Amino acid sequence: MSRLPIMLTLLLAACGGGERAQVTVAAAASLREVMAELEAAYEEANPGVEVRTTFGASGALRQQIEQGAPVDIFVSAAVAPMDALARAGRVDTATRRVFAGNELVLIVPAKGGAVNGFTDLAKAGVRRVALGAPASVPAGEYAEEALRAAGVLDAARARAVYAQDVRQVLAFVSSGNADAGIVYRTDAAVTPRVRIAAAAPAGSHRPIVYPAAVLAGGPNPEGARAYFAFLMGPQGRAALRRRGFRVE
Repeated sequence: MSRLPIMLTLLLAACGGGERAQVTVAAAASLREVMAELEAAYEEANPGVEVRTTFGASGALRQQIEQGAPVDIFVSAAVAPMDALARAGRVDTATRRVFAGNELVLIVPAKGGAVNGFTDLAKAGVRRVALGAPASVPAGEYAEEALRAAGVLDAARARAVYAQDVRQVLAFVSSGNADAGIVYRTDAAVTPRVRIAAAAPAGSHRPIVYPAAVLAGGPNPEGARAYFAFLMGPQGRAALRRRGFRVE
């Protein structure tokens, strides 16, 4: 489970000279814990298989795949990065499914009290607001939509500290380096060092959907299909529910 760019991660793996068949996954940063759980369960049941998952902003992962990173499965936190890969011919469209859903929330440090709702981000005492960079981080796009709906987008932008993925937003807030931030509900559950100040109102942003698919031309298509079926099966659904994701 590496934060390194996909190509470097795979190069380091190749140097290890492992004998097990490898399935390579690129997944949105907000899926880190649930994917780690499922990866471990699958490897235990299939000792001849090694699953290697790289996490990051969905837009950044999409770019790495477009540039030729040999990936078997992609799980995005938004529809647009998957659509872009499909247009480029990199998606096995017959496998594409909705993996999960999520909810957008405003978080503050656990002991912070200045922000209790989205409109509070315009208050004079708020200095820094952590947001995912909207060009590559879906949570940042959803956040801007919610902030626009609340009428505080300009105020939040003026105080924004932009992060490379949603977990960096979480880190900014949990460390006290930001007065507030916008993440998914499942991210807020990862640490007791933040609390949820408010959930984004219904209709204030596009639905948060995680599309998943096997990629066309990946290095291990047979292994990818087997692991993908596991992710979309009962064990995958149960793990997602336990960690607070929405599951159809």
